[in-house]
Amino acid sequence: MLTIEPTLRLRMAERLEREPQCALMDAIPQFAQAEICTLCPPPAPDGMLRTLVFNMERGVNLQETIDFLRFCPKIQPFDLILANELDDGCNRSGGRDTAREIAEALGLNYVFGLEFIELTDPTHPKGYHGNAVFSRYPIVWAETLRLPESYNWYFDRQRRIGGRNAVLAKLDVGGKPVGVASIHLENRTDGAGRLAQMQAVLDECMRVFPGMPVILGGDLNTNTFDGRDKQEIGKLAECPALQQEQMAHVDEFEPLLPLCERAGYAWRRASGGGEPTRRKPLPDGSTLPMRLDWILPRGLITMDSRVVSTKTEDCGFAPADSALAAFTGEELSDHNAVWAALKLR
Repeated sequence: MLTIEPTLRLRMAERLEREPQCALMDAIPQFAQAEICTLCPPPAPDGMLRTLVFNMERGVNLQETIDFLRFCPKIQPFDLILANELDDGCNRSGGRDTAREIAEALGLNYVFGLEFIELTDPTHPKGYHGNAVFSRYPIVWAETLRLPESYNWYFDRQRRIGGRNAVLAKLDVGGKPVGVASIHLENRTDGAGRLAQMQAVLDECMRVFPGMPVILGGDLNTNTFDGRDKQEIGKLAECPALQQEQMAHVDEFEPLLPLCERAGYAWRRASGGGEPTRRKPLPDGSTLPMRLDWILPRGLITMDSRVVSTKTEDCGFAPADSALAAFTGEELSDHNAVWAALKLR
């Protein structure tokens, strides 16, 4: 994507003080781009699409994340990654194009969709942040779907232009078309806000993927509460029994999951059971476990699925000479990965 000069970005952002964000986003063509990058030849299909969902926390620990993807036995093999939170040209991640570097290191085709332009550091080379689809199979079509706005991040401490999106792509799996979507829903809203965003994804998938198998996945931020309500978050953090109840019955608090089930997306079997996928940091140094990351297939059979830890202590598989083996942080990402083996009918 083309760079937007930092002072121009700030001048554009000032428009948000007096006009709707959608009008500004309409004037920035990068928000509509979905450039397909083809970097590998297609493999011989075997009737399976092994899928990984992974929120990579901006790609800050990029080489360690690449090592995790390359060496972790619990996610091998994979044919498809539905990835969230990837930076392009942000200082916090070394100014790197993290999606491209992952694709080049692992030999994957990919498409990236811009979610936010970061404003907190005006020296960002680009300041882009978004989601991606990585695939061993050819990506023959793609689009970036902007989701209904339920929170304006320009007025947040993380000042940004933009909003949540889904990256939709059509794969050619040995001559068979398969639709996929990497989705990132809003955390700073309630279940109704996320429901409206997921409805937009389902409507678009019905339009662009008629009659074909579809795999949806990503960080759906199904935290079971309104992410703007600090009092509610504090109440949940102080009550382990309530945490367990809401994690065990996420669908009773997040109406988007029953919505997907009614539309034929079998999320219950494909997302690793009831294990948490997110460790939300709390002010006292502890973490709040949540189930946010999901794989939702339609028209495929789930053969196996699991949640895979990204905590450093669980990365003993890393080769001794790798960046991952030398990593001293507590975790690669604050999200675990979710893997599923999906059989084409």
